Amino acid sequence: MPASPSTARAINDRSALGLLQDRGPLTAGQLKQLTGLSRPTVADLVERLGAAGLITVVGESGAARRGPNARLYGIAADRAHLAALDVRTEGVAVLVADLVGRVLAEASVPIEGDTGTGPAVQRVVAAVAGAVGRAGAERLHTVGIGAPGLIDPATGDLRDSAGLPAWHRSLSAALQERLPGARVTVENETNLAALAEQREGAARDRDTFVLLWLGHGTGAAVVLDGTLRRGASGGTGEIGFLPVPGTPTLPSATDCSGGFHTLAGAAAVVSLGAEHGLPTPATTDGPGAAGMVREAVERVRAAGRSAGAGRAEHGPGDRSAGAAAGEPVATRGADAGHPVGRKPRPVAEGRPVVGGGAWEEIPAAGEPVVARGAGAETEADAGTTVRREASEGGPQEALGGEEPPAVGEPTGREPATAADPAGTAAGADERFLSALADRIAIGAASVVAVLDPGCVVLGGEIGHAGGDVLAGLVAQRLRRMSPLPTEVRAGALGGSAVLRGALLTARDRAQDTLWSDPSRSPVPS
Repeated sequence: MPASPSTARAINDRSALGLLQDRGPLTAGQLKQLTGLSRPTVADLVERLGAAGLITVVGESGAARRGPNARLYGIAADRAHLAALDVRTEGVAVLVADLVGRVLAEASVPIEGDTGTGPAVQRVVAAVAGAVGRAGAERLHTVGIGAPGLIDPATGDLRDSAGLPAWHRSLSAALQERLPGARVTVENETNLAALAEQREGAARDRDTFVLLWLGHGTGAAVVLDGTLRRGASGGTGEIGFLPVPGTPTLPSATDCSGGFHTLAGAAAVVSLGAEHGLPTPATTDGPGAAGMVREAVERVRAAGRSAGAGRAEHGPGDRSAGAAAGEPVATRGADAGHPVGRKPRPVAEGRPVVGGGAWEEIPAAGEPVVARGAGAETEADAGTTVRREASEGGPQEALGGEEPPAVGEPTGREPATAADPAGTAAGADERFLSALADRIAIGAASVVAVLDPGCVVLGGEIGHAGGDVLAGLVAQRLRRMSPLPTEVRAGALGGSAVLRGALLTARDRAQDTLWSDPSRSPVPS
């Protein structure tokens, strides 16, 4: 059945507005060419959208040539103003933008841990009001909020979550009361980060991927066939509660201690770096841990080494993403290269990670095994294995029946610094990054085994700081742990992805409301 005239007009209007959003200002002739509509229909469309205050003349095309010039039409950016908030445990970041997403004002509000709910909420509300004033906006049309924790899919409210400040749950209602007429929406921070990475960051060419958030805490966002999946209770991606090996306890319904968070959260990353002798940051939050990872990567690069970073994909058709052009790339496998100053040895396919040491190799059968302990180095026959995989592909064995150490736990067999041509500092950085990749790969492999996303983006401050070096290390481990081809990418937006995702969500919802029926959209005063 053909569409009614009003429905056809609405479809044409949305098509034209979408083109102006994506491509920028266009002439009526360009709109005709891109939409395939007739000249009279485009002329009617332009007049209708202009009368509704949704588009305006922003210039002329061909200003340099002689004769009359065609008018350029663009979205009326001041038709509505938006706000985006990134709510963290220790504070809130705020920005105010126009309808096309151009940022007009920003603010940041620190919230100390002992601040009560009332004072904390008032500080944030005051910061938003101040940013709105500096942006020159009279009021806000839509507010997007990104926050940690679970969002109730039925109500859209932030659920009560252990470990999060009480003022988080009061903020949305307070903003709605202070900003009458504004639409206030709350979304999980990791979901917003995934939206931003898909629209503007590392996953722009992917319809299916998982974003693994590595910051103050851990989380995951799942995008399948272009759709963000939230789950029955809004808890899809709460990977911090994932039970993992290498932790002393199991997580509970109210505490993720003992879960993946204990291995890969910011505090755990800082502690791991300290164990490897790296300088400790002033804070153990996401930015502090990210700084430690970034500096380790920079020192490894400066030393001309890659910390074992191989390809950022595994499976047929891999492409290298683990090291910059010209850098040596160290991988483990039958055809792998070997790091400078280290003798290559044949390695069995699919063998496990050993001891977290960046360059530790398992000898072939009959080759002497050097066991590095507290005393002098000793040799043992490789037939009695020292944490090696049996030749028949059997389980890992330990000399003397000892239990294999937890992930990241020192083994006493880490590479000697004398064999480290880049120096002790670079060797420590390599071992730290290698041990961190061991931990991250546990969470990534669990997600890959269940969802087969084809791509894992290491997001958050830590994932962004690790760059292609850390992504390459994680990809190496996934090649050994999973038969499913999976590309591993570093997030492009880091910690700013949450705020950017909140703004994109606010803009989409504002435009959806304003563009739903242009004939009813009043011209702003």
